[in-house]
Amino acid sequence: MKVGVPKEVKNHEYRVAITPIGVHELVAHGHEVFIQQDAGVGSSIPDEEYVAAGATIVPDADSAWGADGSIDMVLKVKEPVAEEYHRMREGLTLFTYLHLAADKPLTEELLARKVTGVAYETVQLPSGGLPLLYPMSEVAGCLAPQVGAYSLLKAQGGRGVLMGGVGGVANAKVVIIGAGVSGQNAANIALGMGADVTLLDTDLDKLRMSFWRYNNRVHGLASSKLALEQQVREADMVIGAVLIPGAAAPKLVSNQLVSEMKPGSVLVDIAVDQGGCFEDTHATTHADPTYQVHNSTFYCVANMPGAVPNTSTYALTNATLPYAVALADKGWAQACRDDHSLALGLNTHAGLLTNGPVGAAVGIEAVSLDGVLAE
Repeated sequence: MKVGVPKEVKNHEYRVAITPIGVHELVAHGHEVFIQQDAGVGSSIPDEEYVAAGATIVPDADSAWGADGSIDMVLKVKEPVAEEYHRMREGLTLFTYLHLAADKPLTEELLARKVTGVAYETVQLPSGGLPLLYPMSEVAGCLAPQVGAYSLLKAQGGRGVLMGGVGGVANAKVVIIGAGVSGQNAANIALGMGADVTLLDTDLDKLRMSFWRYNNRVHGLASSKLALEQQVREADMVIGAVLIPGAAAPKLVSNQLVSEMKPGSVLVDIAVDQGGCFEDTHATTHADPTYQVHNSTFYCVANMPGAVPNTSTYALTNATLPYAVALADKGWAQACRDDHSLALGLNTHAGLLTNGPVGAAVGIEAVSLDGVLAE
């Protein structure tokens, strides 16, 4: 199979979809890998390392996408943006983060162009785990308290609160909504920075796990409307980390509730890729990451892990590579038939939407996944 890896074009997106180790593995399986020139430079991976691993460097995005029909599968990090739509075509397998629940225009483009779209974020293990979202959730969770702490500085328009406080002064109060992968990692970093951390979740097992993991140093509260409102009003920083696989994130923090928060408080929405869990969330970029709602600062960058691309690229390839090899070795259909977890990643094929939660979010009827695989 011919595999293309274009350079990412989203604002300040420095990740790349594969490392030289990944290239070596695909080449060892008999596939050809074509990487756009300088695609890995932002992740501190020069073209020479890809060539040494067996890749061919191509000069532009059209070549990496196979505009002439020469590429069978494209590996990316972020969902295609408008300037890339014209490169998508029938017969192409696209393996990347898609986040279609929050992007109806892209959903419609994938369907109209009859692309086979396999989304990292909806590949799901029998346990319910999301193996290809996990590493980036870890990174985003770790970043959230860092960017939030910076936004709390008075010079950035924040309350002027130090996360760890000093002797005799209260620490910053950080409230994290969602005790999943990103929420747990956010709690770990915020705790390490000395903050007073509260985790909210409806899953008591996750809260019990955090109790033992953090030796009862993180407050775990069963989430309810009242509990959430009380905690958010008192918070210096709120981190939204709620995820429903494939579906739009629930809106848990209303505009009215934000108006009742402390002036200069900060809200970081890790769930922005899925629409966000704050009512006033809209996606921002690394170039212009924040905006004001009432007297609070919102940080809603849709590709947070892109800020630490070297770490993110290696972590992502570690997770995606086995699935990419299976797709290349067997083709998308057989690979999905052989692995139901991978099959759940199939979002579009031949003009059909194959993911129910995405369909519900964008208002397009989805077909049966089993029916598509049986054809």
